[in-house]
Amino acid sequence: MKPVIVALDVDTQEQLTKILSNLGQPQDVFIKIGMELFYHTGPELVKKLAKQGYQIFLDLKLHDIPNTVYQAAKQLAKLGITYTTVHALGGSQMIQAAKDGLIAGTPNGANVPKLLAVTELTSISDEVLRFEQNCALSMSEQVMSLAKTAKKSGADGVICSPLEVKELHQAIGNDFLYVTPGIRPKGSSKDDQSRVATPAQAREWGSTSIVVGRPITLTSDPHAAYEAIKKEFN
Repeated sequence: MKPVIVALDVDTQEQLTKILSNLGQPQDVFIKIGMELFYHTGPELVKKLAKQGYQIFLDLKLHDIPNTVYQAAKQLAKLGITYTTVHALGGSQMIQAAKDGLIAGTPNGANVPKLLAVTELTSISDEVLRFEQNCALSMSEQVMSLAKTAKKSGADGVICSPLEVKELHQAIGNDFLYVTPGIRPKGSSKDDQSRVATPAQAREWGSTSIVVGRPITLTSDPHAAYEAIKKEFN
């Protein structure tokens, strides 16, 4: 079954405990911990949840000089996580440094966390790309260029919009992870996302896994919403 990753965009352990208690058994749940929760609770919570059996996507989007990213990735690899992220805009040396750090920091006998490179955030519109980032490429060309750089530099996959996955599969191949946020079930609000798709569309276009937050965590029955999205995606 392809993973549906629940984005836990909360800032207290109490909120986290409440949501997790409504999602199912740890071994059946894949969660994303981002900056908001990590900066509040720190790495000890990540280690604790990993020991409980949760698969964890630690989404901190590392972006710094290569040596700093290497050292940071080396520490993250000790936490028992499954995925983590860097910004592809940091360049090939930085991406390779992150991969090397994950390998160096992974305890003996454990799996090396998968490195995912963020291309363009799903909140970035064509207008922002052109007039604020001053990028002459179209959105699809920019994402393609960053994804190719990521693969050549040792990343295991990319974070991208589901709208770009089909083209990425054709150009980069199927031996790469395409993890897509910006997923909204039919009838849901777009919130602050610019480029969105339903779970069924993500499945059709070839997403390896999808990331879903508020349509699960803000419902009256998170477990039912999670299971429904899993079913639609698979």
